[in-house]
Amino acid sequence: MNWISNYVRPRINSIFSRRETPDNLWMKCKECGTMLFHREVSDNLNVCTSCGHHMAITPRDRFISLFDGGIFTEIDVPTPIDDPLTFRDQKKYPDRMKAAQKGTGEKDAMLVATGEIGRTPIVAAGQDFSFMGGSMGMYVGNAIIAAAEAAVKAKCPLILFSAAGGARMQEGILSLMQMPRSTVAIQMLKEAGLPYIVVLTHPTTGGVTASYAMLGDVHIAEPNALICFAGPRVIEQTIREKLPEGFQRAEYLLDHGMLDRVTSRTEMRGELITIVRMLMGMSPEIKGDLPAPEPETADAKK
Repeated sequence: MNWISNYVRPRINSIFSRRETPDNLWMKCKECGTMLFHREVSDNLNVCTSCGHHMAITPRDRFISLFDGGIFTEIDVPTPIDDPLTFRDQKKYPDRMKAAQKGTGEKDAMLVATGEIGRTPIVAAGQDFSFMGGSMGMYVGNAIIAAAEAAVKAKCPLILFSAAGGARMQEGILSLMQMPRSTVAIQMLKEAGLPYIVVLTHPTTGGVTASYAMLGDVHIAEPNALICFAGPRVIEQTIREKLPEGFQRAEYLLDHGMLDRVTSRTEMRGELITIVRMLMGMSPEIKGDLPAPEPETADAKK
């Protein structure tokens, strides 16, 4: 056995050989094409540091950046019937659900939580577009009702982050019934005199836009978010005309009075704290909130 060729040389080669760079260290911005360091994008809340393009973000990651210290408590949502219509297309509905749950790690397309932002108690609900396109099914309806009931019980505002492709076709009419159910839930907040703030993210379409997404006291959107009922391609095919540049995007809707603000995700937390405290009749947030210094005693002065 030649120990130099069989042991020493492979050992030296393993030490000095060129290591391959992991694939998950870099990502490419779909808007400007810039190669971005993954951790840098994550620290910037999935917003491109070059062009400001807002990439998708999960409700859980959003809540970590939203709540004070990233601390929040999930609110239980009643689980509906698994497959009420025994729907099947290329796959069975339960199989699609299992795949979505495995891919996202969530029960369904909406996460509901409670906590504090700027030391102000709130209830937050966020839709996950990566879970079957954020489609509105019975679980989403139950989640909005649970969020509204929790807000009324705690006498605090409800902030909802919408991101959906519309109703969930696998639940048929039961999905469409979530539109009036969610509308009644929002009415509970209004009767209790509590603020309901909607943050519309890309994309917010279909029955979601036709119900709870456009019933807020304040409507804020992330830059360049698509907000509509029917998409621009469907409208163009129907009217056979070319639509204006930026039609149904957040900035276009702001110019035409459909929104109150268009705010970057990196500035959203501060914006929401200001609005919530103002609507609740509270004093402005104290920046750098530190405990007051201890008063000097007679002995300390000596």
